[in-house]
Amino acid sequence: PHKTIKTNVTICRANTKYIEREQQNKSYSCSDRTVRDCRAEKGAHVPFEVHIISKMEHAIEITDFDAPELDVYARLTEGQLLNRFEPEKGMFVAETPYVILRALDGGYEPVSILVERGVNRKGAMDVIERCQVPIYVSELEVLTQLTGFKLTRGMLCAMRRPRPRTLEEVLQNQNTRRVVVLEKVMNPTNIGAIFRSAAALGMDAVLLTPGCSDPLYRRCARVSMGTVFQIPWTLLGENWMEELSSRGYKTTAMALTDESYPIDAPELREIDKLAIIMGSEGDGLRDETVAACDYTVKIPMFHDVDSLNVAAASAVVFWELRPR
Repeated sequence: PHKTIKTNVTICRANTKYIEREQQNKSYSCSDRTVRDCRAEKGAHVPFEVHIISKMEHAIEITDFDAPELDVYARLTEGQLLNRFEPEKGMFVAETPYVILRALDGGYEPVSILVERGVNRKGAMDVIERCQVPIYVSELEVLTQLTGFKLTRGMLCAMRRPRPRTLEEVLQNQNTRRVVVLEKVMNPTNIGAIFRSAAALGMDAVLLTPGCSDPLYRRCARVSMGTVFQIPWTLLGENWMEELSSRGYKTTAMALTDESYPIDAPELREIDKLAIIMGSEGDGLRDETVAACDYTVKIPMFHDVDSLNVAAASAVVFWELRPR
C-alpha cells in the first residue's frame, strides 16, 4: 500500500523509512522506492536532506562526547569492559549488523547501539527493530572521533557478557567429538579466524588457555563473522590436559618434531574424541604441552616452508581431522 508523505520540516514515514526535509505544503505518494526517487518524479527540486533512520523513533543525537552512556564506546578499555573482579557486570562491543544479529541469535543481551546517521546496510534495520535500547546516532566522522576508529558498516552494539561457561558445560554433549585448544594465541585476528574455521569445518568447541585473546573482543568477533556467538567456548584452568584425558579425549599437538604424524595418517581419523591443540604465532606450543599429548601432528609442506600462520593452519587441520 502507498503511503502519503506530508513534509514541513518534520520527520515523516515512507514505509519503514524516515525523511527530514524542508519544503512548504507539498505532499505525494510513494511505495517501496526511495524517497529521493519519489521526489524526482514529482518535480520537487528544493534542497533537502534525506536521513534513512528506519525504526529509530528513539534515536538520540550525540551532542556531548563526555556523556557517561558513551563510555563503553569511547573510554573503557578492554580490561575494564571485561571486568574480571565483577564478571557479572562485564560488557563487550559487537561491530557490524551481521555480527550483532548473530550475537542476538545467541541470546546475548544488548545495552545500547551506536550507529552512523543514514545507515541503510543489510541487517542494520533488523538490529534496530530487535533491540529496544537507546540508539545513539551521528555522522560517521563524529563517531570516528568519538571511538578512535572508523566503524565497519556503520554500527556498534554494547552488550552484556554472559556468565562464563564451565568446561563441564561445554563438553557435556556426547556429540562433542572434536575440540580445539588454543594455547596463548594472543592475536585477536587469528582467534577470530580460527573460530570461523572451527565453526565451518565441524569442530564442536573451542577452549582457550590463559594468555589467549578474548573471543568477545570487538575485532575478534568481527573477524569470526559472529561465530564466537555460535560455537561453544570457555577458558581453561591449569589442569586442562588431565581434564580432557579424564573425559576420554585423545590429545594431539600441532608441532613439527621428528616423531610427528602426517596430518592425513589414517589412525588419526579413527579417533572418536580428539582434542586438537595449537600454539601461539611465534613460539608454538610449549615443550611440556607437546610431551604430554598422545600424538604430535604436522602438515606436510613443500618448497622449504616449515610453518603456516596459526589461523591458516587451523583450517587445514580442522578439515582433515573433522569427525567422520
